[in-house]
Amino acid sequence: MSNESIFLLSFILFIVFILALDLGLFGKKSETVSMKQAGLMSFFVVALSVCFYFVLIKFGHYLHGIDSIDKLQQVIQKHHHPVKIIPNDLESSIQLYNQNLGLEYLTGYVVEYALSVDNIFVIVLVFTAFGVAPKNYHRVLFWGILGAIVMRFIFIFVGAALIQKFDWIMYVFGAFLVFTGVKMFFDRNSEEKIDTQNHPVVKFANRYFKVHNHFVGNKFFVTIDGVKKMTPLFLVLLIIEGTDLIFAVDSIPAIFSVTKDPYVVFFSNIFAIIGLRSMFFLLAGILDKFRFLKVGLAALLTFIGLKMLFHHYLDDWGFSTTDSLFIIVGILGLSIGLSLAFPEKKKDRKLRFDPENDDNIRH
Repeated sequence: MSNESIFLLSFILFIVFILALDLGLFGKKSETVSMKQAGLMSFFVVALSVCFYFVLIKFGHYLHGIDSIDKLQQVIQKHHHPVKIIPNDLESSIQLYNQNLGLEYLTGYVVEYALSVDNIFVIVLVFTAFGVAPKNYHRVLFWGILGAIVMRFIFIFVGAALIQKFDWIMYVFGAFLVFTGVKMFFDRNSEEKIDTQNHPVVKFANRYFKVHNHFVGNKFFVTIDGVKKMTPLFLVLLIIEGTDLIFAVDSIPAIFSVTKDPYVVFFSNIFAIIGLRSMFFLLAGILDKFRFLKVGLAALLTFIGLKMLFHHYLDDWGFSTTDSLFIIVGILGLSIGLSLAFPEKKKDRKLRFDPENDDNIRH
């Protein structure tokens, strides 16, 4: 087995272990996830994500089986890494390559983790609109994350293959992200709603499958009079999977602006996804306090899109991954800082959501 296969297989086994740990900690000890539990799990996942950065800067060259200057040159050219090889010095060249690989991963992780926040807004709306009991949030999110990992894996490697074959796709991705960023800015104050009766997933399920009208504990399926039926909880899971699919259309092109290496894209995506569940429980009840976060995410997508459109000029100017990381962190930090410094005045809200309360109240 090649070093590349061993590295990837080890990563997948590690993720399986983290998911199993997540399910064991939160699936058996309690029905609901408290803020304290979510905070501890969020810290744990972020810490692991940062630790993986150090793994890459130490062992990243094993990812593509780099064992010679020629092999290193091939990998750098194939994935467009901004690394200059030191002639006749494989060890120093690998060190520079690994440092860049780690930085690309860290930058991509920050981008993906930030964009996941927008996903949380929609998940809150879905849970509230369908009246899902908080004790069932973890089950839906856990299986939703498993589905998201599979979809992201397919999207990432298909996207990488297309970019390798058609360079112009980068410009399509860039234009799409600029459009999405501008649209998000102008739609930032619009009220999003979930129509539970006319949602496409609900209409499709009712047309082609047997659907039970009521929740049955935390079950996705129930057998009634010998007939197996979907429960509304499974419909919610399908809607959340569809939501992640839509968000992947934004987030995956965004990270390709940071790195063209599909493995680095995959690593950063997966760590962001496994952190989404704990981040949901941590932030769901306080998202409305970050009034400028949508503006920050819109600016982030627009910046990334412009970076993809003008990447050739930026490369000539010496614009590096480190510069991207500083700008991305700066945008997010400024939007959060302004939100805390200038909080929105209290007013009556149509929806109040508390992840630790069984009653999600509509006014």
